[in-house]
Amino acid sequence: MTRMKNSSSVLNGRLQLSNLLSVFIFFGLGLCFGIILTKNVSFNLQFTQLSISSTLPHQTKIRLESSSDVLHDMTDDELIWRASMVPKLIHYPYHTTPKVAFMFLTRGPVLLSPLWNMFFKGHHGLFNIYVHTSANFSSNWTEPKHSVFHARTIPSKNVEWGKVSMVEAERRLLANALLDFSNQRFVLVSESCIPLFNFSTIYSYLINSKHSYIESYDLAGPVGRGRYSWKMQPMLKMKDWRKGSQWFEMNRELAIEVISDETYFPVFQKYCNGSCYADEHYLPTFVTLRFGSMISNRTLTYVDWSKGGPHPSRYTRYDVTKDFLEKLRNERKCEYNGRRNETCHLFARKFTPHALDRLLRLAPKIMHFNP
Repeated sequence: MTRMKNSSSVLNGRLQLSNLLSVFIFFGLGLCFGIILTKNVSFNLQFTQLSISSTLPHQTKIRLESSSDVLHDMTDDELIWRASMVPKLIHYPYHTTPKVAFMFLTRGPVLLSPLWNMFFKGHHGLFNIYVHTSANFSSNWTEPKHSVFHARTIPSKNVEWGKVSMVEAERRLLANALLDFSNQRFVLVSESCIPLFNFSTIYSYLINSKHSYIESYDLAGPVGRGRYSWKMQPMLKMKDWRKGSQWFEMNRELAIEVISDETYFPVFQKYCNGSCYADEHYLPTFVTLRFGSMISNRTLTYVDWSKGGPHPSRYTRYDVTKDFLEKLRNERKCEYNGRRNETCHLFARKFTPHALDRLLRLAPKIMHFNP
């Protein structure tokens, strides 16, 4: 009897050990299966995400923060779309000093850059510079590192004189300058332009102005209404056709409206080429039609057309005298913020590189530049 009890106890012990081993085995197999399953699910999830992302259309990387960097890989459409964005909130979440964007539309280098370097000296943080030049030229030209024009050339395209491509270049300059939210005023100048006053005077004049400076008038004859194309109807009628100086200055609000125009600019692109001279007609016509109350109806850049012909007078070193510069600075009277003013032209053109030496000598005395 005792032997049978002992045998039963041994058998029960073996069965318990066998059950315990079975539990461990099943637990181990379950653990391994769980790890394998988890890895497969993770891999499948990652693969699915990769597959989905690879099927999405290409998205351009666009900086949303304010930046003074003029280099980017955006197309014109992407650039204008980005630049046309307007914040809903009026106040900036950070301190910003209003700046003037000086936009140089050139065929090559800024020939009078030493004079402009003298003009900008000591005023860092109050301006930004943007240069649009020939696409073929820009890749082979670099300004010295000490120059304010160093690395300020925007992605450019070739421009043909008198063609709508010149207006496209102006819009390209505006759009690039609008990417920096600190830019509040935008002035277009050429490589042959000079400033007639020192930086402080011009900065104060522009920042405190209640108007933008775009010349616009109705002119009969072949160089006015004669350039109008009847194909522009019904979008643009003859009575709305205007002419004015290419060289403008405007505030940020108007600049955004100009680059956002999808109504009138396509009409000019299609029907205003060759003898139409879009650069003298698009902006005066568009702004007068839509935002006439925002402009002072005059240009800030002095140009002499008295000799006639397709190009204005050019000034060489023999023309640059103290009396001549004083005349440009005080030749006429105009209205500024509702009051009569004697400072009407802030810039003048066309000056040749041969005039640079005399300009550099007279600028500290006449225009009160920092030497």
